[in-house]
Amino acid sequence: MNEERARARFETALTTYRQEFETFFLARLLDLGFEYEEDLCRVRFPVEDFLFNPQGSLHGGAIATVMDISMGHLLKHLTGTGGATLEMKVQYMLPLTGGTATCEGRVLRRGRSLCFLESRLFGEDGKLAAMATSTWKLPSPR
Repeated sequence: MNEERARARFETALTTYRQEFETFFLARLLDLGFEYEEDLCRVRFPVEDFLFNPQGSLHGGAIATVMDISMGHLLKHLTGTGGATLEMKVQYMLPLTGGTATCEGRVLRRGRSLCFLESRLFGEDGKLAAMATSTWKLPSPR
C-alpha cells in the first residue's frame, strides 16, 4: 500500500472537508468528483490501493459507499433536500484494481414519499463492475 498517498489523502480530506453534499469528509477522502445531468449523478474517483481488500481489489464496502453517494447526491440535485437510504442491494461483477472508476446514479421511479434508484459502477475500461438498486425515503413536505 502506498502509505504516503493514503496519509496525504487523509490530511487533505481533514483540512478541506465541509459537512455538506459533495464536500463531506468521506467524499474528500475518496477524492470523489461529481457531475450532474438532468436525471443522472456521475461520480468519478481514483481506485487507490489503500481501499483494497485482502485479495488486492477495490473493497466491496468502498464500492457500495460510492454507489450510495451517487444515488443520494442525485436525489439532492433533483429535490433540493436529498433523502435517506432504506435498503440497498449490490451485485459485484468485476474486480477493480486501478485506474479511475465511474459511478452513475439514476432514478428508476419517484413517488411522493419513496424513490427507487439504481447505480452502476464502471472501470476505466468501461466494463460494468457492479450495480445496485435501492429504496429511498424522501423528506416529508413541511
